[in-house]
Amino acid sequence: MTGLVYKSTGSWYTVKSEQGDFIECRMKGKFRIKGIKSTNPIAVGDVVDYELEETSDTVTGTIHKIHDRKNYIVRKSVNLSHQMHIIASNIDRVFLLVTINNPPTTFNFIDRFLVTAEAYGIETILVFNKIDTFDEATLDEQLYMQHVYQDIGYKCLRVSSTEKKGVEELKEMMIGKVSMFSGHSGVGKSTLVNAMEPSLHLKTKTISEASKQGQHTTTFAEMYDLSFGAKIIDTPGIKGFGMVDMEPAEISGYFPEFFKLKDQCKFNNCLHKDEPHCAIKAALEKDEIAWSRYRSYLKILEGDDEHYRTDIHNEDRIISDKTRE
Repeated sequence: MTGLVYKSTGSWYTVKSEQGDFIECRMKGKFRIKGIKSTNPIAVGDVVDYELEETSDTVTGTIHKIHDRKNYIVRKSVNLSHQMHIIASNIDRVFLLVTINNPPTTFNFIDRFLVTAEAYGIETILVFNKIDTFDEATLDEQLYMQHVYQDIGYKCLRVSSTEKKGVEELKEMMIGKVSMFSGHSGVGKSTLVNAMEPSLHLKTKTISEASKQGQHTTTFAEMYDLSFGAKIIDTPGIKGFGMVDMEPAEISGYFPEFFKLKDQCKFNNCLHKDEPHCAIKAALEKDEIAWSRYRSYLKILEGDDEHYRTDIHNEDRIISDKTRE
C-alpha cells in the first residue's frame, strides 16, 4: 500500500492512505538513502510504501520503501554537526515568516534559508508577519527589508493574523499546492494557520519578554489538509540555520543577483572576495547589490556556523541598522 507521511515523531510516522485513512507506522529496519547523511530517514511529505500489521487491539503499518523525492529542505542537525535533519520533502512552496522585533529575524538568517531553498530548487516567499504591531521605526525597517528581497526577485507578502490582513492573498497562493511554513519560534506560524483554518486549533504561545524569542509550540513537523484545497506543513521554529555542505565555488550561484553577474568576473573561479575585476564587488560599490546580502555570503563562505548559533540576532541587526543610517 502507498501513502503520504503527515507526521513524524522520530519513531512513529502518521501515514495517510490513498483511501484517506490515517495509519500509525514504523520503519522496517534501517534506511540508507544514497548521498544523504540524515538523522531522520523518513520526513513529512514523503510518499512511502507500507504493509499493514493487525494485532488484537490496533492496526499499524510497517514502512518498507520511500519513493524518490522531487525535493526536500534541510538544516544541520543540532547535535551532530556532520549530519542533517530533513525538515520536509516534496514541497511546492515555502513561506518563510519574518518578524522585525517580535522576535527579531536577521538578514543573515533569511539569506541562509534562501540559499538552502535555492540549492534544493524550492520556491520561497517571504511573509512579513505581525504588521499590526509596527510603530513608525519598525515599519521603516520592514519596508527596507522587503525592498531588498523584492529587488532580487523574491515575492513578499505583508500579513496580520489578528486583523486578517493579507490572509486571503496567502490562501490563494496555496491552493492546490503543498506549502511549508517556516521561521523562528514565535514568528506566528501556528497563529497564521489558525487564521486560515480556525477549526485546526493549533497551539500557540506568547513571546518571552526576557529573550524576545519565541517558545516552541510545534514539536514535530506535521502536514494538515486545509478546507480550501491546500496542504500545509507546520514546522518547529528554527533558532539557527547551519548550512549543509556546499563547495565554496557553488555558494554564489544560490544568490540570484550574484548568479546574473558571475560570468562577468575576470576569473571563472572567482569567490568575490579578494580577486581583481570582480563583477559582484563592482556592483556592490554601485549599490546594485545589498551589503547585507554580501555579508551573509561571506559568512556562509567562511563556514561561520558555530558563531552563528551562539548569537543569531544582535550582530546582524547592529550592522543592518548602520547600513540604513
